[in-house]
Amino acid sequence: MWNEIDQHMQHWIREAGERIRDAFQTKLKIETKSSPSDLVTNVDREIEQFFIERIRRTYPTHHVLGEEGFGDQLEALDGTVWIIDPIDGTMNFVHQQRHFAISVGVFHDGVGMLGYIYDVAFDELYYAQKGKGAFLNGTPLPPLEKTTLDRSIISLNATWVTENRRIDPHVLAPLVKKARGTRSYGSAALEMAYIASGKLDAYITLRLSPWDIAGGMVIVEEVGGVVTNLYGEPLNMIEKSSVFVSKPGLHEEILAMIKR
Repeated sequence: MWNEIDQHMQHWIREAGERIRDAFQTKLKIETKSSPSDLVTNVDREIEQFFIERIRRTYPTHHVLGEEGFGDQLEALDGTVWIIDPIDGTMNFVHQQRHFAISVGVFHDGVGMLGYIYDVAFDELYYAQKGKGAFLNGTPLPPLEKTTLDRSIISLNATWVTENRRIDPHVLAPLVKKARGTRSYGSAALEMAYIASGKLDAYITLRLSPWDIAGGMVIVEEVGGVVTNLYGEPLNMIEKSSVFVSKPGLHEEILAMIKR
């Protein structure tokens, strides 16, 4: 069953990417959601509907959890659930037409079975099936090696080390000082893909939804990465939470610093 779903999904996600690239030539309809920086476009909505129509037609007993609200209202991940972010990094999509991705995770009874992150602008598809490894455009991704903070590049939004409503900025500031470097790409999915492929070493954020991380979680864990909340606890994939993704070894080192 999972091989069959994987074949469908790889075809659908590339077709969706083609539709998004075609949309570069058209005028976007841009709206704000919870704040001026929380954007949604007609393309986000159309791509989510594209996936849902194909999933419902092919797998009518499956459920869908999608960012733009066209899926099901779920309180648990019972059965097979597709968790979809049609465009993760909408602000980048609007302003830069790069550094955004399609993110899809397929979960069965709460366990991530398939994960996909498609960097549309660069035609890079990261994907994984539980127990079968992770890949980038068909090339296997090697297992992640342990590393230390002073040799690491961490992805961290500057919001979390300046005055904000969620965390004392002094908690994470020491990480910035000790790390080899910091980055912020504006797409949780891509940041997780970059950890899985060795371009980044850790990613920390204080508030994400399940569709931001569902695909990346499967991919990262398949190469030995660690995905938890900021307290080191397993993520609840039905609600928003902090997210801490890292290479092994580094995860423990950063957790110890945060808890101090």
